[in-house]
Amino acid sequence: MSHQSDLIATDIDAYLKQHENKELLRFLTCGSVDDGKSTLIGMLLYESKMIYEDTLASIEKDSIKHGTTGGKFDPALLTDGLKAEREQGITIDVAYRYFSTAKRKFIIADCPGHEQYTRNMATGASTCDLAIILIDARHGVMKQTKRHSFIVSLLGIKHVLVAVNKMDLVDYSEERFNEIVRDYREFATRLEMPDQHFIPISALNGDNLLERSPKMPWYDGSTLMHHLENVHIASDRNLIDFRMPVQYVNRPNLNFRGFCGTIASGTVSKGDTIMVLPSKKTSKVKSIVTYDGDLEEAFAPLSITITTEDEIDISRGDMLVRPDNQPTITDKFEATLVWMAEEPLLPGKDYLIKQACSVTPGRISTLRYEIDVNTLHRSPTSQLKLNEIGRVQMQLSRPIALDDYRRNKGTGAFIVVDRVSNITVAAGMILDRKTADQNDHWDDEASEDLEVRTSPVTSAEREARFGQKPVTVLLTGLPAAGKTPIANAVERMLFDRGRAVAVIDGQNMRRGLSRDLGFSVDDRSENVRRAAEVAKTLNASGLITIAAFVAPHEAVRQKAAEVIGRDRFLVAHVAAPVEWCREHDDQGIYAKADTGEIGGFPGVSADYEPPTAPDLVLSTHEKSVEECAKQVVAMLEKRGVI
Repeated sequence: MSHQSDLIATDIDAYLKQHENKELLRFLTCGSVDDGKSTLIGMLLYESKMIYEDTLASIEKDSIKHGTTGGKFDPALLTDGLKAEREQGITIDVAYRYFSTAKRKFIIADCPGHEQYTRNMATGASTCDLAIILIDARHGVMKQTKRHSFIVSLLGIKHVLVAVNKMDLVDYSEERFNEIVRDYREFATRLEMPDQHFIPISALNGDNLLERSPKMPWYDGSTLMHHLENVHIASDRNLIDFRMPVQYVNRPNLNFRGFCGTIASGTVSKGDTIMVLPSKKTSKVKSIVTYDGDLEEAFAPLSITITTEDEIDISRGDMLVRPDNQPTITDKFEATLVWMAEEPLLPGKDYLIKQACSVTPGRISTLRYEIDVNTLHRSPTSQLKLNEIGRVQMQLSRPIALDDYRRNKGTGAFIVVDRVSNITVAAGMILDRKTADQNDHWDDEASEDLEVRTSPVTSAEREARFGQKPVTVLLTGLPAAGKTPIANAVERMLFDRGRAVAVIDGQNMRRGLSRDLGFSVDDRSENVRRAAEVAKTLNASGLITIAAFVAPHEAVRQKAAEVIGRDRFLVAHVAAPVEWCREHDDQGIYAKADTGEIGGFPGVSADYEPPTAPDLVLSTHEKSVEECAKQVVAMLEKRGVI
């Protein structure tokens, strides 16, 4: 259904044209049970006059029958369509609703809150641009809130709107709202959700939904609908890496052979040179054909047909890319898997892996660990059960072209299908990581001809001389988050107090010891490995070491801890949001990453994994460098280091 417009009566063609050109926003609602997800959606539809009269009459009748609102109109019944949902007052399956305003078209996915329906939520969230996470103002941030936030982060949804609902039940308290915002932000620093907004609402009463509520004069932000209409999502599309999986070869007659598909990312123009994967044959684009006529240029997510100047073999399941910008081609990759079947995952069993338009036999060769979606803790396991999430290594029967899911959802996502029943048993997100059986220098064995040399000065003697315990503090965070200024400030504070301290800076490492390294995943890992060896040597000499590195991958940080010694390794997460980092980027590195000049850039074209259990979180976007440095020194004092 669409919004009311005078054009419907006066010029239906103009109205349809206007409606066709509106931007589409897909969003989901999620949260704990009874937080008001379905009520919120129902009120948005009701207040926007998006409900047919016969549907409204039916809902009013059912509201009296079910009595969840004391006989009053219950907007939740608009989305709780299953009989079991209405009987229990909960959401079980994902309910989709469509509406539009003068500015945008919307598709809403109302996702279930129960933990046993995690797979349903993952399905609903997979295509969304924005997530509305509801929090009951009475209960605050709960385990289910954290679980849904983790899944939203896992699926790469960048825009998160935290709606603190039922404010009427806490007397519209500003203090309660601010307390919930602080609690949520403290938890969310461990997740990758770069765009967060908080709005206090009462879904049932319509407060701050379409119009600002006079009951909360202390809130000066936008209404929920205003935010939905104006949140910027155009830049979320990857228009750098051209990827078009071939879905169908169109051969209507002898004079035409076209290759049909939906552009997963990037742009393509008539005359561009393209490459076919996996054959790596090249040709030029002769024409870009659509139902409405030929185009000079096409971009994601258009569905098009490409014809080529040369007769080369292109088949369903192949991928069209640019020769100078190719995805990874491999038969092994790391992935995060959401298990969706009653029968548990058993490593080694043969499945069909469907990625883009290709279907390839394969199996889960290694189950590394299970992720507790409530606490984010990782634990070893031998199987994944229904609704559980884990990190796995996939082994395919042949190489396929793929990308990191964070960079490209279209070529970074896949599903696992049971070969016998043809049931989808899992959904996966490809990680930009090396598989564990690919050797790197972390695993290199020292030569047997070398012997360990020990110093005649003992650790106890050094501690007595310096009056401190040697540790390494790793400051990790996005580029331009403020790691180096904090490291330098900590060094000055400790030095002024007579402590023996040294700073290892990531950029300085690259100007000397690591000048031979680039910025690939492997090279970043090697840079941290070398820094860990330096820190280990400094600690052995009795020095406190402050290391400032992006170090974007948790597995690499854990390896550094093993090298240095876990009893001497502390992690401080410099948790500035990516927008803040962009504003404070005085080197222009984010701009270069946006244009593709710098590839594999954490926070833009590559993933940054926040530490799972940091010893300290530093909010540089909220506190000064000096305040953050004092927090680090206070942590060292508390740990008995100084």
